[in-house]
Order: sequence, then C-alpha cells, then structure tokens
Amino acid sequence: MRRFGQVDIRQLKTFIAIAELGTLAKAADAVGLTPSAVSQQIQALENEVQAELFDRSTRPMTLNNHGLQMLEAAHNLVRSADDVIDAISGKAITGTFTIGSVRSSALSLLPRAIVALKADYPDLKIKLHVANSDELLNDVVSGRLDSAMVAEHSGVPSALRWSPFINEPLFVIAPPSTPQMPATEMLSTLPYVRFNSRFRLAQLIDTEMAKSGIATTPIAEIDTMTAVVACVVHGLGASVAPYSALKESLGEVVSAPFGNPQVYRQIGLIERRTSTRTIVIDRLHQHLVSFSGEYGVAR
Repeated sequence: MRRFGQVDIRQLKTFIAIAELGTLAKAADAVGLTPSAVSQQIQALENEVQAELFDRSTRPMTLNNHGLQMLEAAHNLVRSADDVIDAISGKAITGTFTIGSVRSSALSLLPRAIVALKADYPDLKIKLHVANSDELLNDVVSGRLDSAMVAEHSGVPSALRWSPFINEPLFVIAPPSTPQMPATEMLSTLPYVRFNSRFRLAQLIDTEMAKSGIATTPIAEIDTMTAVVACVVHGLGASVAPYSALKESLGEVVSAPFGNPQVYRQIGLIERRTSTRTIVIDRLHQHLVSFSGEYGVAR
C-alpha cells in the first residue's frame, strides 16, 4: 500500500475522482471500487485530516473550503508518488501519446518539442492533431487526446488542468522602410493588416486597439499570423503580432511594444487532472519551456 505520511495514496485518488466527477457512483466506476468502498475511503481520509472535505448539504455534494485546499495537495502528492515509483521501477514509457494543438504561431515550437520527447521515450508513438480550441478541450476531456496546446482560455472545464509554458509579448510591426515612430502612430497612419480569426489572440488585439482608441485604415484581413507577418515584411502595411511569430523576422520589420503596458499572451498545455500520462506531459512541457527561451514559464 502506498502511503504518504498516514494518508493512503488510493484515498487521494478516490478523493480527486469524486471532486472531478461529482458523484460517488461515477468516482467508483473511475477507480474500480464500489460506492460503499469509495465512501469508506473518504471517511477515512477525513478522519485522518480531522476535517470534512465536502459540503454534503448539496446534491451532488461539492468541495468545501477544506476540500478545495486538499485538492491541489492531493494532485501533487499523487503525481509525486507515481513519478517516484515509475522512476524506481524503470517502467518503460510505451504506447501512443496523442497531442493536439490550435493553429497558433507558437505551433512552430511543438514539432521541436515532440522530436525532443521522442528522443526521451523512443518506444513511445506520438500523434499530432490540429483543431480549434473547443474541439481540443472536448477531445482531452473525453480521452481522445492525452494533452493539447491552447492559448489561455476562460472555458477550461474543471476536469482539466491548464499549465502555461510561454508568456510572450505582442509587438506592433511595420515594413522595413518605415521611419521609427510610436506604435500608435504606426497603426493609425499606415494601412492596417488585421489578424481576423476566432482565436483568442485576435480578440486580445482587437480589445487593446479599442481600449486605446486607435483608428486604423484596414487594407487586408487575414486569418493566419504567418501570412500577416509576411504581408508586413513585403510592405503591405502595419499589424500586431506575438513574439513567436516574429522571432525569425525581427530583423526584417520595424517593431515597437504593443499596448501600454505591453500586452502579453499565454499558451499552455491542457490535460486531464486524472491523466495517466503525467510524466510524458511534464517532459513535453519542459521542452516547450526550453524552446520558448526568455519567455518560457516553468510548470
């Protein structure tokens, strides 16, 4: 039996399952126990910590303040125990690891991280699927994907964990022949190449433009950031782009920070809180942080 202090790791896994799935019956199915055994485990856990962890006056029951504090600790303890056991046993990482991604300028980081991950786990098959954020969230929740790369998202279900790996700045960019001038002047005097998509980045840019009261003269609306940057490099007009889309072209454009203070956007990995691929996802996250350079965010 794995124990952490006087707490059984199995009790913590059962506690996590109830917190995420909402009912004893669903948790029992998830951990392979009867509802009665699940109830006994939770009672034993509450006796050990000397506090109730659930508000049982609601249906389904919900975590109380003690339970919310316990949940994050339980995740960390379970992850630590499983990682140590796998490391000591030398368990090989095999099977298929499925990773999803939005069509982001940061997508360029993912192939490099996957190659590095493949070197870490040569027996692991890796598959990449590109889709929109909502589809990726649903696929991770359902288990069709092990993890996915998405921008900061307000609609992440409680069953998922989102961990940022990059926090990158946005820049106003203009053609290389443009005289140096304030960012707001570039946007208001030059033709504007607008990034027009359903992704959060486009909403982030439009919101800051509206807040700053910048009046633009649109010349084009484009739904991929790579094409936006190419249009600016070739002289069509000015635009706004994140660092990951610019790092190969910074010497070919005039740039200035976007926003006052400068606007940043975060991208991270989502995973199920009960994922069995935590070791692989942690390693992938480490590689993404490394390839993000100075803007990487440690897990």
